[in-house]
Amino acid sequence: MSGLMAGKRLLITGVITDQSIAYSVARLAQEQGATVVLTAYGRVSLVERFAKRLPVEPPVVELDVNNTDHLASLADRVREHVDGLDGVLHSIAFGPQSTLGGGFLTAPWEDVAVALQTSTYSYKALAVACEPLLGRGSAIVGLTFDASQAWPVYDWMGVAKAGLESCNRYLARYLGPKGIRVNLVSAGPLRTMAAKSIPGFAEFEQAWVSRAPLGWELTNAEPAARTCLALLSDWFPATTGEIVHADGGFHAVGA
Repeated sequence: MSGLMAGKRLLITGVITDQSIAYSVARLAQEQGATVVLTAYGRVSLVERFAKRLPVEPPVVELDVNNTDHLASLADRVREHVDGLDGVLHSIAFGPQSTLGGGFLTAPWEDVAVALQTSTYSYKALAVACEPLLGRGSAIVGLTFDASQAWPVYDWMGVAKAGLESCNRYLARYLGPKGIRVNLVSAGPLRTMAAKSIPGFAEFEQAWVSRAPLGWELTNAEPAARTCLALLSDWFPATTGEIVHADGGFHAVGA
């Protein structure tokens, strides 16, 4: 089979609905020749339902990135479907309601800790869990949202993303000698389920649409997904520790 991802084996986390970036990555990867395995947190049957909508129905393995038993057994469970991995997509983030929507000064540590473990530490945890399956030339790609400034209502998730971006650089340092590339894609705001769960997220959606030099479609995950796929392919062999913006150019222009 020909295509950008011909022969590639990918583990993709974060498929919750067919509007998610992860779903678009899975669809495009299959269209480009990849074999895909999905993970599901909690509601496995829900992910399996969306898996049936893909060009080829992929297997689904259960994964709670905060569960040490799930992480320890992940490689063996993935091996039931593929004999190794060429790429991993980390599309995982969560913060209790107190950590978002203007609650920065009042969110308790217990809730902040959940946000940081799930949205930041899990990047390292997933990388370590998948490392036995990854060979030289493989790639890990995560999703961030520009953490260079403080956004309205994003609060502790912004802090978590700043940590994710630092974690990306450290993973690149430690996994580089093993030939594993680690990069992030910084997408613009999208009306995904994750975004809808953030109170007041719409506050800066229209600013993005009006200011991004290339324009920005709030309901189109494909530009970000294509960027993820490019980084998972062989076309960035010397790129690691990087943050690639797929945001219509918004990050590059002033008010």
